[in-house]
Amino acid sequence: MKADLATMMRFPIANMMRRGMHALECWRNPFAGFAFLLMGAGSSPAWAHGMGYRYDLPIPLSFYIWGAGATVALSFLGFALFLRQEQGSLLFAEWRSRWRIANMVMSITRMLGVGMLALIIVAGIFGNQNPIRNIAPVAIWIIMWVGLGFLSMMLGDIWAAINPWNTVFTAADNFHRRVRSGAALSLGKHYPQWLGVWPAFVMFLLFAWMELVWSGRNVPAQLSATLLIYSIITWTGMFMFGRETWLERGEVFRLVFGIFARCAPFAISRDGRAVIVGRFPGAGLLEDRPLTISMVALVIALLATVTFDGFMETPLWARVDIAVLDSASDSSFWTMLDLREDQAVRLVRTIALIGAIMLFLAAYAIICWIIAAISGDREMRTGTVGYRFVLTLVPISIAYHVAHYFSYLFIGGQYAIPLVSDPLGLGWNLFGTATYLVDVGLVSPRLQWAVAVISVVLGHVISVCLSHVTALRVFSSRRTALVSQIPMVLLMIGYTMISLWILSQPIVETPTG
Repeated sequence: MKADLATMMRFPIANMMRRGMHALECWRNPFAGFAFLLMGAGSSPAWAHGMGYRYDLPIPLSFYIWGAGATVALSFLGFALFLRQEQGSLLFAEWRSRWRIANMVMSITRMLGVGMLALIIVAGIFGNQNPIRNIAPVAIWIIMWVGLGFLSMMLGDIWAAINPWNTVFTAADNFHRRVRSGAALSLGKHYPQWLGVWPAFVMFLLFAWMELVWSGRNVPAQLSATLLIYSIITWTGMFMFGRETWLERGEVFRLVFGIFARCAPFAISRDGRAVIVGRFPGAGLLEDRPLTISMVALVIALLATVTFDGFMETPLWARVDIAVLDSASDSSFWTMLDLREDQAVRLVRTIALIGAIMLFLAAYAIICWIIAAISGDREMRTGTVGYRFVLTLVPISIAYHVAHYFSYLFIGGQYAIPLVSDPLGLGWNLFGTATYLVDVGLVSPRLQWAVAVISVVLGHVISVCLSHVTALRVFSSRRTALVSQIPMVLLMIGYTMISLWILSQPIVETPTG
């Protein structure tokens, strides 16, 4: 959950930003921003993703960055030497077990999902509009986006069981079939093949924009209104094209959490028999399933947006915001556009967000073109390489997701404890937790940095492994597979070092000047 500049406009925004780079970092979280305002009155320090304290590294930061890059490079050499064939049995070592009470548990999770959707909407419309006293912002940005994302990475596709839009439409469809003698609740329109998952891609871009730029992202009433609009769009898509078709093409959370779940060491069979499958982490990303350019764009956008989110917490981006604020106060350009200071900042962030996604797409396309060119296979096209290798980047996206949101989940997520007892901010204490005090020191900068280093390196090593296995599948000879992977590995090494630097900025103590 990110705070917006508009909520702080009761203070002169430009003057506040000039009080220091850390102030900007604190604004990006509503609770951190609130704590920052209280800090001036003698309260406890503020925190953001990187918290308000910094970790003094025992060795120079450059050692970590170059060491992480070297680790990824050595992992490629190790896989090249010892993973000489596809070895699918090793990567897909599976065990199966049956869970007798699975149907009851699934029913409970479905009801919880619908109940949470209804609670968020009601709380946003009728509850206290203070984001700290209303459960809607916490439920959407922390519990759903971050929390369910983490659970999907660890346990598999749990969103398939929780999805409230699917549950409500399924119930309506079952009722309609009983009333209309088996007739499905759908117009049965043909879904255009060329459309792919572009609806979900557009929805994800809008969701990322809401998280990183939108001024109403912490206003409960506006969040509820947005949730209602998304519900109408989702149910309309199911009604027009069929429930399963829209879930696989247009329901953005089904696709995003499904991508995360394919990296989990567990998978839940969807054949109704409650079969749990154990597998090597990331093995689900090696499934030979046809991909489209829209799916490639969605996977790259996942990586680009979370990276851009982290970059916005660096002192370098803080200077950009300050420059925009300085120019907005006396520039004829912003005056001509009739934009306030906070609106100018959001416009620049919007352009930068789109630019970051385009940059990542261009970089991936160039690498795929190089791989196709050096493979020596005339049948190998840039598009073919892109379709086959894009899922190998998912562990990198997940690693950055974990590193970036770790402290956010375990510190900001504590605000859900008092809000469970008072979700509308009306002074209730339903479960006796309304007076719970958040422990802002639960995650220390040292722990946050350790999680960042381990997750980034491990995610890239898994991606190198998956990319190597994919190359052995795609190319006819082992030598061609190895040579073709050099550009991709170089890209991964570079991104390892850059991402670790970005993550370090709000966490570690670095020399000034």
